[in-house]
Amino acid sequence: MAEAAEAAERGVRRGGRFVEGLRAYGLIAGMWVRSTMAYRTSFVLTTFGNFAMTALDFVAILLMFSRVDALGGYSLSEVAFLYGLSGVSFGLADLAIGSMERLGRRVRDGTLDTLLVRPAPVLAQVAADRFGLRRLGRVVQGLLVLGYALVVVDIDWTPVKLLLVPVMLLSGAGIFCAVFVAAAAFQFVAQDASEVSNAFTYGGTTMLQYPPTVFALEMVRGVTFVVPLAFVNWLPASHVLGRPYPLDLPQWVAFLPPLVAVACLGAAGLAWRAGLRSYRSTGS
Repeated sequence: MAEAAEAAERGVRRGGRFVEGLRAYGLIAGMWVRSTMAYRTSFVLTTFGNFAMTALDFVAILLMFSRVDALGGYSLSEVAFLYGLSGVSFGLADLAIGSMERLGRRVRDGTLDTLLVRPAPVLAQVAADRFGLRRLGRVVQGLLVLGYALVVVDIDWTPVKLLLVPVMLLSGAGIFCAVFVAAAAFQFVAQDASEVSNAFTYGGTTMLQYPPTVFALEMVRGVTFVVPLAFVNWLPASHVLGRPYPLDLPQWVAFLPPLVAVACLGAAGLAWRAGLRSYRSTGS
């Protein structure tokens, strides 16, 4: 009974800590949003710039399809479907915690120390620091491409497939959030590894914009079993599009993205705690 009571007490403390973190995140992010909206013309221009930069990726795909009818056996509408799912999922994660990539800089110059003495979870502070509302441009661009794909793609829609689309978006955002946190935790050790992190975040979303059939099997295995980015869109989208599953996996894996997202977030949380405990300031 004593052990059960102690476990329950720990659960209550963790729940309170989580709520405290959300509150701190909301306050800090809100502060940066108010600061951003004080210069609305600048906000509009930077948001449009973010939109235009990400749109160039899809323009490149359109240029490829001006020369070919299919890419890896996928039509333009099917590639647009993959692109939209990846773009929106990553855009939501980047909007929420994209500031995590600055952690290496804070570790190097010692400014992370100022966050440690504040009465708020460090993860919430780092995630909300310099909250970039301009990143909405990426989300909007992804939504536009996804909307176009849903109109033109040839899919035999069922209730399960319809439900799977928003599940993919939310689960994919969770998976990308986990990658952001895990990459930030790695910077406690590497300190100057932002490019390594970008290979899995920005590089990962770029990879998922294309069909799995254009990549080597070793690469597909890596993003399925090592860093499970394939669960963002490749596997569930295969069910929606009626395409063969990568690596000949069973069909039920298309419904695993929520569980994969939870597992990834849990693992990233453990990595973050381990990295934060190992932090010893700059030594200067």
